[in-house]
Amino acid sequence: MRPRDPAEPGRSATPLELLYDLCFVVAVAQAASSLHHGVSEGHAAEGVVGFGLVFFAIWWAWMGFAWFASAFDTDDPLYRVKVFVQIAGVLVLAAGVPRAFEHRDFALITYGYAIMRAGLVAQWLRAARADPALRRTALRYAGGIAALQVAWLALLAVPVDQWIVGFLILAPLELWVPWWAERACATPWHPHHIAERYGLFTIIVIGESVLASTVAIRSAIGLDALPADLVSVILAAPVILFTMWWLYFSRPVHRLLTPNRAAFLWGYGHYFIYAAAAAVGSGIAVLVDEAIGESHLTELQAGEALAVPVALYLVSLRFLHLRRASDDGTGTIAWLVAAAAILAAPSTGATAPIVALALVLLTGLTVATRVRAGP
Repeated sequence: MRPRDPAEPGRSATPLELLYDLCFVVAVAQAASSLHHGVSEGHAAEGVVGFGLVFFAIWWAWMGFAWFASAFDTDDPLYRVKVFVQIAGVLVLAAGVPRAFEHRDFALITYGYAIMRAGLVAQWLRAARADPALRRTALRYAGGIAALQVAWLALLAVPVDQWIVGFLILAPLELWVPWWAERACATPWHPHHIAERYGLFTIIVIGESVLASTVAIRSAIGLDALPADLVSVILAAPVILFTMWWLYFSRPVHRLLTPNRAAFLWGYGHYFIYAAAAAVGSGIAVLVDEAIGESHLTELQAGEALAVPVALYLVSLRFLHLRRASDDGTGTIAWLVAAAAILAAPSTGATAPIVALALVLLTGLTVATRVRAGP
């Protein structure tokens, strides 16, 4: 296993990486569905907290593989077998998501996470043996990941009401391990490849809006009369989905991923972009529930379930993903105004159409600015 060339031309996602991402669709869908039901049934605080915890495990497991594969992907039989171990862990984790939400039972999620991390530790140990120059870095990754995984398993012995304390200690340590390891010697990850991998995962989480739109249309089937609120959600949901996608891919960002410090900020900050995008699908589903009378929320509360994650998506996207897209600050002001308008939308009683309109206007402004700036 030799490190890849960080300047390698034509570096793109491999079929194995695409298969790995596909397995995460299940985990993201489970988390988003659990958030939807928690919020719709009037348990918003518990649903949001549970979603944040579960989504961290999903996102961080994906992150570990994505960055390793960018630097060391050999795609030989041994590499594929180790990736298969990680895929098996993803499926176990996804199976444990409902129990984590409904019973605060994190055992199955932890076991799935342990399987994934064991596969990643094996990959780092192989890299340490194969490349003397990066041995110290690889051993730091392997040792840090293994030690923390033992700690996560030990945390299962802690009472459920105290589990969150352990999470607040171990999660920052998980984020610290890559920073500590890369200080020994930076791994040769590929900026264009990493930008593509993040873009592909963005499509996965935005895809939850596709599922929510399908649910909205299916809910209308068999109704004697379509409520106006439901019609507005059905029409607005695809627009929200498409404009969120458009804004994310409005400008190439691989040039922003140097040096390592900028890459860390960009990579870690995507947690908020991904979580918000997945939660948008839940918000659409909550609005559908409210429109057909199957929600315990008021119209205002249901609207906030969509408006808040969309606004968070915009703010996170602007400052973490597109932060250098405008030199005069005008673009940033427009994005903040759009986010504020979206947050105010639930008070109008027409949340979905106003959110869609705000996103369309922002997308149009982004396109116009890009055209004026030239290639």
